[in-house]
Amino acid sequence: MKKIIKWSVISYILFGLFIAWYLFYGANTDIPTNLKGSAADPETFMNDQQLLLSEEYSQIKNLLYFLSIPFEWLIYIVVLVVGLSAKFREWSKATSKFSILQTAIYLFWLSLIVEVLSFPFQWVSYSVSKKYNITVQTTSSWMKDNMIDFWVNYAMMIIIIAVVFWLIRKSTKRWWFYAWLLSVPFSFFLMFVQPVLIDPLYNDFYPLTNKELETKILALADKADIPADHVYEVNMSAKTNSLNAYVTGVGSNSRIVLWDTTLNRLSENEILFIMAHEMGHYVMKHIYIGIAGYLVLTLIGLYIINKLMQVMVKKWGKVFKVSSIQDIAVLPLFLLLISMLSFASDPISNAVSRHQEKDADLYALEMTNDKEAAVSSFQELSRAGLSQVNPPYLVKLFRYGHPTMLERLTYTNEYEQE
Repeated sequence: MKKIIKWSVISYILFGLFIAWYLFYGANTDIPTNLKGSAADPETFMNDQQLLLSEEYSQIKNLLYFLSIPFEWLIYIVVLVVGLSAKFREWSKATSKFSILQTAIYLFWLSLIVEVLSFPFQWVSYSVSKKYNITVQTTSSWMKDNMIDFWVNYAMMIIIIAVVFWLIRKSTKRWWFYAWLLSVPFSFFLMFVQPVLIDPLYNDFYPLTNKELETKILALADKADIPADHVYEVNMSAKTNSLNAYVTGVGSNSRIVLWDTTLNRLSENEILFIMAHEMGHYVMKHIYIGIAGYLVLTLIGLYIINKLMQVMVKKWGKVFKVSSIQDIAVLPLFLLLISMLSFASDPISNAVSRHQEKDADLYALEMTNDKEAAVSSFQELSRAGLSQVNPPYLVKLFRYGHPTMLERLTYTNEYEQE
């Protein structure tokens, strides 16, 4: 037990030191010489203070990201090894004789301890964003969103974990395949209800007040054969200075959404370019390709998790105080493996996403034929979010689902419509 904890902590510290060195000293974020003075050079659209702040802010946020994920792994390891998971199991069994209630009670204690121990990272991240004027959300509002997050995730996890462990107990060998089969309709269901049930818990959505702009956006949607009757506006200015727009949902619940910060800071042509980009995702069916890719990775991941759990429980079951994978106390190991495999697969999923985002950019350029609006919108996105134009390579691999601003500005500037 002591060895596992000791080496886990040592590994975490060494990883943290490496990441800190890499982000602050080892990574090269300079603009290539041949792009100096071009539209992709941040010195042409950021002042000295913005350049300094974007570098500092990005470094700190990236460090927090790379430290927070393995810290969650460390929590799961400690919860298993010191016997807390077994204690939660005993408390749940002593409280109720019904399996679903036992799962809910166990999951509450596990979720609570993970939330409490992870809270310092969340607080520092919020404080940094507020210091650099990216976040303008009040502390009470931020705490409210955190509480909503906790309870929404907890409610969904009760259903998911109850079903998964019921399948494990019914079919120890093939549970992973049956769980994957059930994840297919569940994923589509979540995408269908998110715009109308989940998103409104955090923000207020209402029809776009600028009807002239809405008419132009809907004309673009009609040109792209997108069945949309309304464009929605969301009041994000109470929380952030960042910009965003998106198309969400599936089927009859699909909707076009604009952050009010985007409406306030971008020109009409820039907004139309951004919306054409989002419509490109719809037209090229990126959302369905993304779901298909997610389901393939989920199938492979569940198969690997099943194999690893069997081996690890057999080898370290006594240390974990877990008798078999049917024991709910093995859940921290299950979540640990999910998180680790998800992190390991991020470079693949991000690479696919970056390819799709580039296609959507090119689609928007073709649709609007407005290269100047594209360039200026990307530059404003960089300024508003204080994002690095040329981030470190590891950051791009693990964090960037979009091409870097250097890449987007470069291929946009070089774009020529056939």
